Amino acid sequence: MPTTPSSPPAANPLGYIPGLGHLLRGDWPNAIGLTGQLLILIWAAVAGFPRLGALLFPEQGGSGLHPWIALVSWFGVLGLVGYTTWAGQQPPPPKDAVRSPTAELIKQFQRNRAGVFGLHIVSWMIVLALLTPLVAPFDPDAIAAGDRYMPPQPGYWMGTDDYGRDLLSRSLYGARISLSIGFIAVGLSATLGALIGAVAGYFGGWVDRASMWLVDLLLALPRLVLLLAIVGLFRSAGAQSLFLIVVILGLTGWMGVSRIVRAQVLTLKEQDFVQACRAMGIPDSRIILGHILPNAMAPVIVNASLAIGGTILTEASLSFLGLGVPPPTATWGSIINDGREFMRTAPWITIGPGLLIVLAVMSFNLLGDGLRDALDPKLRGRA
Repeated sequence: MPTTPSSPPAANPLGYIPGLGHLLRGDWPNAIGLTGQLLILIWAAVAGFPRLGALLFPEQGGSGLHPWIALVSWFGVLGLVGYTTWAGQQPPPPKDAVRSPTAELIKQFQRNRAGVFGLHIVSWMIVLALLTPLVAPFDPDAIAAGDRYMPPQPGYWMGTDDYGRDLLSRSLYGARISLSIGFIAVGLSATLGALIGAVAGYFGGWVDRASMWLVDLLLALPRLVLLLAIVGLFRSAGAQSLFLIVVILGLTGWMGVSRIVRAQVLTLKEQDFVQACRAMGIPDSRIILGHILPNAMAPVIVNASLAIGGTILTEASLSFLGLGVPPPTATWGSIINDGREFMRTAPWITIGPGLLIVLAVMSFNLLGDGLRDALDPKLRGRA
C-alpha cells in the first residue's frame, strides 16, 4: 500500500509565549532576549500608558513627537516579538533544502551564543531608547532641590544628582543621545572610509599613494588628542553642538575602514566580473558603487559593529573632559562628568552610567565577534 507523508507534530501551545518556546528547545540566549523585550514592553505599558494623553498632547505647547514615536515603536516591537516567537515554533526546513544567503548567515550567526546574547543586549538598549518617553518616570531636566543626593531607593531607582534630577530618567534619555552618536558617527565614518578605500584600491597609482599617505598621517596621531584639538578649536569659536560632535567623531574614524576596503578592492578588481564590466564600457563609478563595494561590505559591517562601542566610549571621554555634548543635554558621559566631584559622597551618580557604558561596549564587541565568525568562512567552524 502507498504510504502517505506524516504531518509534522503539533507545536506546544506554551511555545507561543515569548521566550518560553525557545527555552523549551534549549535556546537560552534567544529565550532571555525575547523575555527581556517582553518585560520592557510591559514596563512601558504600565508606566507610560496611564499618562499617554498628557504625553501625546502636552498642554504647555511642548513637542509631542517623541511620545508618538515611542507609541509606534511599542507596537512595532510587540509585532516583532510576536513574529519571532511564531517563527521559532515552525518546523525546521529539510536538511537538503537550499538556503538563501541571508538564511545561511542567520544560521551561522545563531551558532555563536555570545554574539546572539550581545545582539539581544544591544536590542534591549535600542528599544529602551525608543520607549524612553513611556518608561522614564520624570523629566530628565526637572530640578528638585529638596531631593538632592538621594541614594537609590523606591521612586528614585538610580538616585538623584546634585540638582535633584532623577538619574534613571537622565540615563534613559542619555542612552538615546549616546547610541545615536555611536550609530550616526560610525555610519558616517564607514561610508567615507569605504568610498576612499574603494577609489584608492580601484585606481591605484598616485591616487592610492596619496590616500594611504593621508591615512598613515592621521593614524600616526592619537585619536583622542586629535579630537581634543578639533573640538577645542570649534568650542573657542562658539560652535559646540551635538551635530558637531557627531561630525567630528565620524571624520576622525574612517581610516581603518578605508584600509580594509582597499585591501578587498585590490583583490576584487582582478576578478572576471569586474573585467567584464570594464570590457562592456561601464563607467568606473558604477563599477565601484554597483559591483565592487557590495562584495566588499562584509568586513565593513563587522568593523562598524565593533566601532560603535568604541565611539560611545570616545564620546563619553570627551564629555568627561567637558568637551562633549553641551548641557543640559544628558549623555552617559556628561552624567559621569557631573558626578565626578561627588565620587566620595554620592558615588551612584557615576556608577550607573559607567556600568551602562561598559555594558554597551561589551555588547557591541560580542555582536561584532559573532558577525565576524558568521561572515568569514574561515572562522565558521570555530564558533
